[in-house]
Amino acid sequence: MPGKSRAQRIVIVGASLAGLWGAATLRKEGFDGVLTIIGDENDPPYDRPPLTKQVLTGWVAPDHTVLPHLEPLGDTRWLLGTPAAELDRRAGEVVLADGTRVPYDLVLIATGVRNRPWPVDDQAALSGVCGIRTREDAARLIGHLDAGVSRVVVIGAGFTGSEVASACRHRGIDVTVVEQAQAPLTGALGGVIGDVAAKLHTANGVDLRCGVTVDALEGSGGAFRAAALSDGTTVDADVAVVALGGLRNTEWLADSGLASGPLGVAADAGCRAVAVNGLVTDDVFVAGDVARFAHPLFDYQFLALEHWENAVVGAQVAARNMICAQQDRRPHACVPTFWST
Repeated sequence: MPGKSRAQRIVIVGASLAGLWGAATLRKEGFDGVLTIIGDENDPPYDRPPLTKQVLTGWVAPDHTVLPHLEPLGDTRWLLGTPAAELDRRAGEVVLADGTRVPYDLVLIATGVRNRPWPVDDQAALSGVCGIRTREDAARLIGHLDAGVSRVVVIGAGFTGSEVASACRHRGIDVTVVEQAQAPLTGALGGVIGDVAAKLHTANGVDLRCGVTVDALEGSGGAFRAAALSDGTTVDADVAVVALGGLRNTEWLADSGLASGPLGVAADAGCRAVAVNGLVTDDVFVAGDVARFAHPLFDYQFLALEHWENAVVGAQVAARNMICAQQDRRPHACVPTFWST
């Protein structure tokens, strides 16, 4: 194809859903150069949504959530277990935490998000205080649930917190959910759906505490024992699941010259990264949860969407635009969709 990219070295930073779909799309679209995928976890790409659904309810083991290779990835270099520490755009290299430098002609940033931790370190270190984002997190939480706990307290009633509460009730475990808003899911879906979700929780035996926060996690002998709430009450429990949302993995881009920060990495509608000077780049693309992109269906507002469909479609658009002729590039314009249980 005239005008098609002559890039021979493409690096994908992020070995999860968006990274895998980006790699598969590159191969499907005919890229036959050197493809490198960098990931901070040791596992190959796996499916995260089941971790708070089928995995917690015992239908699927944590290590049985591998994402299939939808296209042959050919001679792909996998660098797993070591995170990226720097994007050196002048040298055209991704620098890993161990000092390894990986050269690129084009790079796709798909580093996603991580859990927002409990802010008090010694309380977060108590045995029984868990988050759930990775396979390791899920296995740890399942270990606690299988040990016969009497009550779980979930901090946060967004998608993750609500799904954990649902899984606990499915197992017959008593659960208290603490949410600072007036109803579950209001941040994402608004008050009408929040009221519906609240009725679902209470109808299924969840002790739902809205309009309050957790002031402290209390322990004894190094183990979590209770959560002290802002209304002066205390919830005794064996496990605390921290579900306070995510933090976008952008710290490694601090000196890259890209417009990146806590809100994500800014990108145009075609998934090209935006630099701090407001200009778009032609060699750095962004996809998945970490992307904050100008959405053409919403008056080009910058949106960050932490859902499956956005990760898949964004990665497909980004990968295609990386290697096609400029006049053939497409916008990332899918309607945001998501689901829960």
